[in-house]
Amino acid sequence: METLTPRGRAARLAATALGLALLLTGTLWGVDDHFPFGPFRMYSTSEPADAPAPDTRVEGVDRTGAVVALGQDATGIRRAEIEGQQDRYAADPSRLRRVAEAYAERHPDAPELVEVRIVIRWYGIRQGRPTGRWTDETAVRWQASR
Repeated sequence: METLTPRGRAARLAATALGLALLLTGTLWGVDDHFPFGPFRMYSTSEPADAPAPDTRVEGVDRTGAVVALGQDATGIRRAEIEGQQDRYAADPSRLRRVAEAYAERHPDAPELVEVRIVIRWYGIRQGRPTGRWTDETAVRWQASR
């Protein structure tokens, strides 16, 4: 077993100090995107016991008027990718055109989508238990140019 040189020990201590400084800075002032040096708040908070529980989905309407579920199997786009960028879709709904294009690539014989929307189903919760009631909210909507 070899002993560590003073220079090697100093390098390791400096690297450790830098890592700890980044971790502390990220914890105090960082956001989730700074992971692993950020706070990763996703699991550190919770909603009140009676707050409605959201379930986000993407759906489209084809030119025949049929509603089509646009999940990962239909488009190749994971729901988490949509949810993670929901603010960007809300700011620019035309970005949902890419979802329609992804659907068309996977389903070339299907009728063309004329609308894509992000819908949040809010499930009712009372005393921490589902009530069986829900409401749908269309958070973002894109319609194709006719």
